[in-house]
Amino acid sequence: MAEVAVRGAHGEQGRGDVASRLALARGLLRGAEDRAAGVRPVAAAESDGRVLPVAGPLAGLLPGGGLRRGSTVALAPGPGSTSLLLGLVGEASAQGAWVGVVGRPELGLVAAVEAGVALERFALVPHPGRDLLAVTVALLDGMDVVAVPGAGVRAGDRQRLAARARQRGAVLLALGPWPGADVELGCADVQWQGLEAGAGRLCSRRIRVRAAGRGLGPGRTAGLVLPADGGGVGGDDGGERVAPAARVEAVAG
Repeated sequence: MAEVAVRGAHGEQGRGDVASRLALARGLLRGAEDRAAGVRPVAAAESDGRVLPVAGPLAGLLPGGGLRRGSTVALAPGPGSTSLLLGLVGEASAQGAWVGVVGRPELGLVAAVEAGVALERFALVPHPGRDLLAVTVALLDGMDVVAVPGAGVRAGDRQRLAARARQRGAVLLALGPWPGADVELGCADVQWQGLEAGAGRLCSRRIRVRAAGRGLGPGRTAGLVLPADGGGVGGDDGGERVAPAARVEAVAG
């Protein structure tokens, strides 16, 4: 299977115009749909097929134990948010889901692989320009999970994208504030691991994650290691590092 992980017009954004960026996204989508024809729908965490699987340590944070198709999940900005994004989509990607990320040029493909993302089913459109909405709609039509920046998106456009995700049975991941999201996730107590006595290699993060939203009651918390030894998501009991719920960063709005 050919690789569809794309850096987009990263080195040509000054030369590319709006039409070329949109053509890139639509061309990528057509290729993804052709390649996905024989493998979708992806295995689900529930027998009704409406929930995409997530790694075990994340399952307890989400309604139904996974990413529910048609839902919108907002990730608070700040330290740990990119690691959490990749951790959320890694398991679904490994089991056959197609994942698209819009507007995150700094996202590293090596980090994605360490989180369990299958690059042959991963589409990255780093510079959508003014066509962010159109690119996201195009990807929602053919991908299982699509992540999009939350900052600066108008209320009407948020509603349109959420409605499109519901219609297509995709999961919309909002990277930033997203009023009306079904689930909101925020990180706290983020600590790097790997430095011993001031020397070494940063290899993973310990993160405390809080989830709030529909079906979650007063909210849920979990300690994670991203990536875990060998890749993917690991659990972390946290010990004395566990933060009170009031200290955990929540999604604005």
